[in-house]
Amino acid sequence: MPRTTKRSNGPDSQADAIEDLYARGVTDGLPVVPPTLTRVERAVKASGRQPDDLIALVPPNYGRATVEKIAVNAVMAGCRPEYLPVVIAGVEAMCDEAFDLHGLGGTTNSASPLFIINGPIRKRLDVNCGAGVFGPGWRANATIGRALRLIAVNLGGARPGIISMSTLGHPGRYTYCIGENEEENPWEPLHIEHGFPPSESTVAAFAGEPALEIYDHRSRAAKDLLATIARSVEVIWHHKATALGDTLIVLSPEHARTIAGDGWSKADIRRFLWERLRKPVKDLLPGRDGGEGLPEHVLAKIPSPETDETLIPKFRAPEHLKILVAGGTAGRFSAVIPGWTFPNGSNLVIKKIQMHE
Repeated sequence: MPRTTKRSNGPDSQADAIEDLYARGVTDGLPVVPPTLTRVERAVKASGRQPDDLIALVPPNYGRATVEKIAVNAVMAGCRPEYLPVVIAGVEAMCDEAFDLHGLGGTTNSASPLFIINGPIRKRLDVNCGAGVFGPGWRANATIGRALRLIAVNLGGARPGIISMSTLGHPGRYTYCIGENEEENPWEPLHIEHGFPPSESTVAAFAGEPALEIYDHRSRAAKDLLATIARSVEVIWHHKATALGDTLIVLSPEHARTIAGDGWSKADIRRFLWERLRKPVKDLLPGRDGGEGLPEHVLAKIPSPETDETLIPKFRAPEHLKILVAGGTAGRFSAVIPGWTFPNGSNLVIKKIQMHE
């Protein structure tokens, strides 16, 4: 964990500090902002908390995430001081037991914490919720997500190739943070749906793989569009995967308007996809039309699996399909982000952002 430094701010000393931090293994491979004492103190002050306040123990090594240590990583990531309350809430979310950062930290899967910001703070901090929402160009998205990833590595110990053994990884392991486009959402946004009032701001943590973009420019009815989405969702993990947990459906504003325009609610979307994605046992045999399938211990309880028509759902329950609206208002694209669901899965966790005025 990097210490704060009183080095001067001249160009040579800045470059030396960047190289020193990389050599000590506390960066993500990209240059970081040296966490000088002044910068860290400014960030701590913006949080309205004491430097030694303990926010969480960060799995898998259960390092102590004090406000000061969170601020050090936020500074290195390039965060403005006013971002610190959001970073703190993100730490609380990903360290909640229901999220299972411990399991995520060492999995061979590629999933990484995706942070979703809701509420009035999106405007205050200029969080991108619209065009290019998963891409570059917005400091808040880029640095908040990066700070939280640095915290998972520097305080949690999830170092690539040492503890974090992801076979492939994905770019979200640099930074993975978006805002929901609430202004273009025809339904309740994510945080209100989960019981928070509109006046509150929140951060949700979701253990997500890379986004799989879904293209449909022709469908003008909810049922047709959702049939396209269902076909894309069918292939996540693999086409015979069953008993999956939380999965994120990111609808673009145009697609959301098409679905809501036919009077469909989020519950209707979940029900349609859950029912559409069930498959009979006979189509889920390992080694037939693909190597994966139902586990042998499950098949052993079925008298004649080769002919059994019992429908097995892809998801454990419709509620595991999480739906939000994000992205630009032009373009009929949506996305599905598979969640990390092995063995019992990570659950989406939402925490309130405690603002300091």
